[in-house]
Amino acid sequence: MPVQSTLSGKNSDSNQVVSSQWDGKSFEQLRQECLQKGVLFEDPDFPAADASLFFSQSVPVQIEWKRPKEICQNPKFIVGGADRTDICQGQLGDCWLLAAIASLTIKKEALARVVPHDQDFDRGYAGIFHFQFWQHNKWLDVVVDDRLPTVRNRLIMLHSASNDEFWSALLEKAYAKVHGSYESLKGGSTMEAMEDFTGGVGEMYETKSAPDDLFAIMKKALDRGSMMGCSIDITSSAESEARTSTGLVKGHAYSITGLEEVRLLTRLYSKFSREWDYVDKAEKTRILQNSTEDGEFWMEFEDFKRNYDKVEICNMSPDALDDDTKRHWEVNVFEGNWIRGSTAGGCRNYIDTFWTNPQFKLHLEDADDDDDVCSVVIALMQKNRRKLRKEGLDLETIGFAVYEAPDEEDQVGKDFFRYHPSKVRSRTYINMREVSERFTLPPGKYLLVPTTFQPHQEADFIIRIFSEKKAEAMFSVVLQPPMPSAPEEETEEEKGLRRLFDQLAGSDKAICVMELQEMLNGVLSRLDNMMIKMLVKIFPNIVKQVDNTGKMEFQEFKVFWDKMKKWIMLFLSFDTDRSGKMSSYELRTALTAAGMNLNNQLLQLIGLRFADDNYEIDFDDYLTCIVRLENMFSTLKHTKINLFIRDSSKNQHL
Repeated sequence: MPVQSTLSGKNSDSNQVVSSQWDGKSFEQLRQECLQKGVLFEDPDFPAADASLFFSQSVPVQIEWKRPKEICQNPKFIVGGADRTDICQGQLGDCWLLAAIASLTIKKEALARVVPHDQDFDRGYAGIFHFQFWQHNKWLDVVVDDRLPTVRNRLIMLHSASNDEFWSALLEKAYAKVHGSYESLKGGSTMEAMEDFTGGVGEMYETKSAPDDLFAIMKKALDRGSMMGCSIDITSSAESEARTSTGLVKGHAYSITGLEEVRLLTRLYSKFSREWDYVDKAEKTRILQNSTEDGEFWMEFEDFKRNYDKVEICNMSPDALDDDTKRHWEVNVFEGNWIRGSTAGGCRNYIDTFWTNPQFKLHLEDADDDDDVCSVVIALMQKNRRKLRKEGLDLETIGFAVYEAPDEEDQVGKDFFRYHPSKVRSRTYINMREVSERFTLPPGKYLLVPTTFQPHQEADFIIRIFSEKKAEAMFSVVLQPPMPSAPEEETEEEKGLRRLFDQLAGSDKAICVMELQEMLNGVLSRLDNMMIKMLVKIFPNIVKQVDNTGKMEFQEFKVFWDKMKKWIMLFLSFDTDRSGKMSSYELRTALTAAGMNLNNQLLQLIGLRFADDNYEIDFDDYLTCIVRLENMFSTLKHTKINLFIRDSSKNQHL
């Protein structure tokens, strides 16, 4: 089922922390249990075993899992404050994670959330530690025991330069637990981890092909408390840490902490540069007063674009910001899924199924303060793909498109996408965890369609929409097509039915179940006996809806027959090649037109139950499905009425 939420401040639901432990117990509960029993915590969810290290290979060396007190005499959680020197890469190819942790140490508020500092190896020590990560619109509190993999008494994974400091090693273990194993952390982007540390949405810009308003984008990002970094690309491992002619280090992650527009500023590389002589004294004092950190320097913006290759921005959600932040993003969040045969329609190349993808409406009402357009960042993220690697599932190739939404329509069909181009779309379809793009759109109503590239590819996803001004967003549930036209009264068909009905009915001018079956045998020669018997099953419920006599008069039979004819007409309208089959993607349209409004989850289950390997449903399965649903709706309706009457007699209220 799609889920929607909106973030506009610190009291949002996404700010609540959820325990990730299988039994739901919190860190404090588990720690107190261990202290009372006098034992050290051993995590049953992520044991000290080979399976926690690798899922596709055997452990290459003899690994010993040791607690910090077995590695050194006086271990500490954090020594002298957490900083980037506490991070040394181990035997795992997760340098992307290390770079994100290094950037996190600069953002002290975010660091304090991810790495709670009220834990150590002194009083209250029970061999248990905890960390907090953002995962798909919620914060998880992840506990781990402090048994770490070692070889010859040395940590083999991420560790601190100080032999007695363990916060970074334990942080990596907790992050590995979230994704199922240490091996699952191989390969990734720094932005992926930054999002998991902050709940933010990432953007990446190549400085040599950046938009003209890159400075404005970066300035607004800093005003909204975003984390921002830049780097110089390397063409080979030999260039890593090499210095350019201006003294900048290739492959190194630089943090951008300030941008200022300064009159007469031409080129500024340090606070001692002679170019400051050309800057107004008051402006120079204002800019330099906060530039006290070693290694911090200023650079003229055009020189910045020439010297650096890449800028990464992590836009922070409102709940991750402190109260001093100048401005907050408005955030809308959706969760959904692509299900084969139902909502996994693929990209626009597959027009016959593209329209069945989930659709989301977005209403941009107010323009930005300094412009007549609306700035939005749209991010599509597929969920849990690292954890699913051990099952042979990797990242799907994903993207999205945005259309101008037609008025008064809940969800649009194939013809709309056939004749209307997208307004904006993701630059490419790519097999990354998240695809994000920044757009400027005129105020108006839009339709967002997230897709995999190929149809029939299954995945769960989350969409986040960051906007400068509050936007109204909603999920379009199911298509509401026009109902088929009712036959005109007293047609030749109806006259023929009346003659057959009168032949079977007795003096009471009504037919029973057996007579109904005989009548259906006469008018539905296409159906086999099994299908006719299934149709007869709904006869008693239809009669109950009318008069509870157990028989059906002609006008009552017309109700039944109109339903039956509608079901057949619906099937034929989708079986355009008269193959006797319809697409499972269109089943939900047929059911809705038949008056059966089902939620998306049930529709997906029905599609999986009745569709064949080619995502098609034949007439017999279609009719079986619709008859069973009709019977279920009728039964439930009368069950509710009976319960109400029975409870009312006891003066109880539902």
